[in-house]
This record gives sequence, C-alpha cells and structure tokens, in this order.
Amino acid sequence: MRLSIVIPAYNEALRIGAMLDAYTDYFIQAYGEDVELIVAVNGSRDDTESVVNAYAEKLPQVRVLVERDAIGKGGAIIMGAQAARGALIGFVDADGATPPEAFDDLVKHIGEAGAIFASRWIPGAEVSPPQPLSRRVASRIFNRMVRTLFKVKIHDTQCGAKLLKREAMEAVLPQLGCTRWAFDVDLLFKLRRAGYRIIEHPTVWHDVAGSKINIPRASLEMTLAIVRLRLLHSPFRWIVAVYDRTIGKVIH
Repeated sequence: MRLSIVIPAYNEALRIGAMLDAYTDYFIQAYGEDVELIVAVNGSRDDTESVVNAYAEKLPQVRVLVERDAIGKGGAIIMGAQAARGALIGFVDADGATPPEAFDDLVKHIGEAGAIFASRWIPGAEVSPPQPLSRRVASRIFNRMVRTLFKVKIHDTQCGAKLLKREAMEAVLPQLGCTRWAFDVDLLFKLRRAGYRIIEHPTVWHDVAGSKINIPRASLEMTLAIVRLRLLHSPFRWIVAVYDRTIGKVIH
C-alpha cells in the first residue's frame, strides 16, 4: 500500500463529515486501493464514532479505530500509525483545515527525506483567513522557544499535516511518549536524533469554525509541555517527576 493517512478525532461529529467527503473523493480517485484513511476516535462524547463508521461501511479505504479514553492527539496518532499499512504514513487534523490537495503535495515532495512537515510560516504558504493576532503571536513565541530549546530550524511544528516514510515512523514510534501539546515537537526531536532528514513544505491552510482551543490556557499548557520535554532529555530529568506530582496534576 502506498499511503496511510491517520486522522485523530475527538468530538468532531460536526466537522469530520465534510473533511472525509473531501479526502475520500480526492484520494480514492488519485490512489484507488493504494490508500487508507484511518480515523482514530478517542474519548469522544458526541457522535463522531457513528459518523465515521458510516463512511467505513461504504468505503473499504476508510478504517475506524476507537479508544474510549481521551488519549490526546498524539495518542490517537500513535494508535493509528501502529495499525497503518502504507509505505508512507501521515496524519492530518479532522477539521479539514488542510485540503486534500495540500496533503497530497507532501506525498509528491517528500523525495529522499525521512519526513516532511506542512508549514504555514514559510514563503509560498497560503493561510486564509489570516489568523487572529493573538494566535499568530502565541504561535511565533512557541516556535521561538522550540527552536531555542531543541536547536531545530523548523518554522511550524504545530501544523496538523505531516508525512513520514514507514522506516522513519517505525524507528521513532516506540520512543514517542508525549501525547498532548508536545507530541509534534517530540516527533521532530526523535526523528532528528535518529538521523532522518526533515523538510518543511509550504501548505494551504483554511481556518475552520468550531475550534475548541482556549488560547491563554493552550499557550500555558504548550509552554509547560515543551519545557517538560526538554528536561526529559537533559541531566535535569528528575525535575519532571516533581512537576508531574505537583504542577502537572493541576494543569492536566
């Protein structure tokens, strides 16, 4: 199989139908039986499972995995990647912010790299409508922290569309432990440490109504998550145990 696309879904009943319409129409036409869309439903309290099961009943290219507990975006991606059969394994958000043509662009440009990350912050990217100032500022501060703490040059770690070669995914999958905000940074760090080349590619991204993100709270959680991750890979990892027993319980 050529391509596996993992779609983490948490309470996405109102948005995932339109996303699956677009992705199944495009990718089944382009790849036929050589593609699979794995919807990893986790902890949903709405009708997400019923919505995606309706697609799976009609289309053999759609697979549904269900975890009753909320295991976070990263946990859902790990669950889906473990079940994936493609030579290329990617993931994309369930809201449809990344159109299928933009995701397929990653497939066409991965080349000899081990992974390719879609980016909203490099020349050639198209973001519409422009994100609110608060989100842009939070994103740039977060990225600067990531670049400083982890010595990486990626401009957009948090865009939801990423693609890896199976070899790269299998190499880092057993090592991934962060399932919330720091998942993408953890993935990037583990790929780089394993020696895989990572490239960024400008993407098309459309803001989709219905986001459940609270910017101030998310910003705090993201900051603490990447600091925790950096400490895990330092001589001061003992601080993480203290954090998890104290501040971590309050935040999470």
